[in-house]
Amino acid sequence: MQEVKTQHPKTLLIPQPLQPGDLLRVIAPSGALREIEAFQHGVEIWRSRGYRVEIIPGIEDAWGYLAGKDEKRRNDLAAAWRDPECRAILCARGGFGSTRLLEQWTWILDNEESENNQSSNVPSPMSHSQSAKWLIGFSDITGLLWSLYQAGICGVHAPVLTTLGKEPAWSIQRLFDLVEGKSLDPLKGKGWGGGIVSGNLLPANLSVATHLLGTPMEPELEGVILAIEDVTEAPYRIDRMLTHWRMSGALSKIAGVAIGNFTNCESPANIPSFTVDEVLQDRLGDLGIPVVSNLPFGHQAPNAALPVGVKVTLDGNQGVLSFNKQ
Repeated sequence: MQEVKTQHPKTLLIPQPLQPGDLLRVIAPSGALREIEAFQHGVEIWRSRGYRVEIIPGIEDAWGYLAGKDEKRRNDLAAAWRDPECRAILCARGGFGSTRLLEQWTWILDNEESENNQSSNVPSPMSHSQSAKWLIGFSDITGLLWSLYQAGICGVHAPVLTTLGKEPAWSIQRLFDLVEGKSLDPLKGKGWGGGIVSGNLLPANLSVATHLLGTPMEPELEGVILAIEDVTEAPYRIDRMLTHWRMSGALSKIAGVAIGNFTNCESPANIPSFTVDEVLQDRLGDLGIPVVSNLPFGHQAPNAALPVGVKVTLDGNQGVLSFNKQ
């Protein structure tokens, strides 16, 4: 099993900005692909920007609810990551399965870059990497994004190919701006108070992230800005997950919380329940830290692209999540 350093990366490697003509590889590291038309639409959006998009053989394979056996999906990820010509990895869809790949996985950069990082006594907070590449996805891809962050590499919490076509034009443009090295506009939500704080941004699907707590894949949470979203989870299950975060001590480390969309998380009909908003307020509202809700990311479009691990500022009074220039 991979040995993981449970601390903030001393240096966050930012993959080199993409430009039209670059090669991007499509993999399915999680659930079996079902939404073929939506998937093809997502691929065409990337191609329309001038990128060369190559789809791995067997993208429609299925093994139960997974997009093929673990070894096959792990090999597809490894082949894309190690291909020196590939500049970004596009995930086909979410579902479940990415964490299964992490039981036998290590992110490897070229020897020269690894030696430079190890020999530097005072590494810069961020640097652009020739061998690291963009990993783009959300939902179940949270497992890969968090693991990549532990390795000190910035990924992108953003639409997968099956959801990209549902995004408004500004959200699609934001994704391209991020990976092409342009600045990102702040995101505006509803401030709950708590002041202003800066920290490393750690976006996540709440369900996936909760199941990483207490495992070697849990990153150092001290001082991070946690950005959470979820889909089709009843309020009591959201309550159960956030209560676990509280009881485990994980929430006591967080510097701020950015809340995105909790889509289709209504209570069952005719059963006494809190609303999901009431649960979020109850479980997060007493932490004494900046919290901003109603931010435009998650399973319901728009799903604004978020860089993983970069320094951001969360203003709990004005309800703004802003991004420092990288």
